[in-house]
Amino acid sequence: MKVIGLTGGIATGKSTVSAYLKKKGFPIVDADIAARKAVEKGSDGLNQIVATFGKSILMHDQSLDRAKLGAIIFADSQKREQLNQIVHPIVREIMEKEKNKALKHHEYVIMDIPLLFENQLQNTVDEVWLVYTSENIQLERLMRRNHLTESEALIRIKSQMPIDEKRNLADVVIDNNLEIEYLYHQIDQVIQERTTLNV
Repeated sequence: MKVIGLTGGIATGKSTVSAYLKKKGFPIVDADIAARKAVEKGSDGLNQIVATFGKSILMHDQSLDRAKLGAIIFADSQKREQLNQIVHPIVREIMEKEKNKALKHHEYVIMDIPLLFENQLQNTVDEVWLVYTSENIQLERLMRRNHLTESEALIRIKSQMPIDEKRNLADVVIDNNLEIEYLYHQIDQVIQERTTLNV
């Protein structure tokens, strides 16, 4: 049994790689989905957030107003840390349960974790696969995808660990600088080299 951490930088194509691996039969445990579950309406996580930040962060239907909470934590690193203290343990618990469930039926599981290195989670997986693009291509794709100016896109990119630093820490680098066919070909090669599964 092997636990593979899949990560990348913003707009490097990690979601594309994750979707392709899923199509190839790998179970995917997605940190973003776990984070949404952790704060869904009526959850313990949301109750803790309301107790900390007040009812003003709720929408009329009692679900989380992400924009309001985002505005609070974006402006105040102490509040952001408070939120992380609440949410991160819940997310880890959800992911751990899903991982264990997947490993009962599969030899491999992919942990899709955008901020794997930033949150020092590389020791929770057996190996790390990084989806890589040059910073120029990352910037270009992010501006196009999110309709951002260059300076707005750079702020988002700079909020993460530099992609070249991540590259040095990864066990496997999947290069996404070229067209999608080349990306898929590389993933097939990685599956053949790093797993016992047939592509």
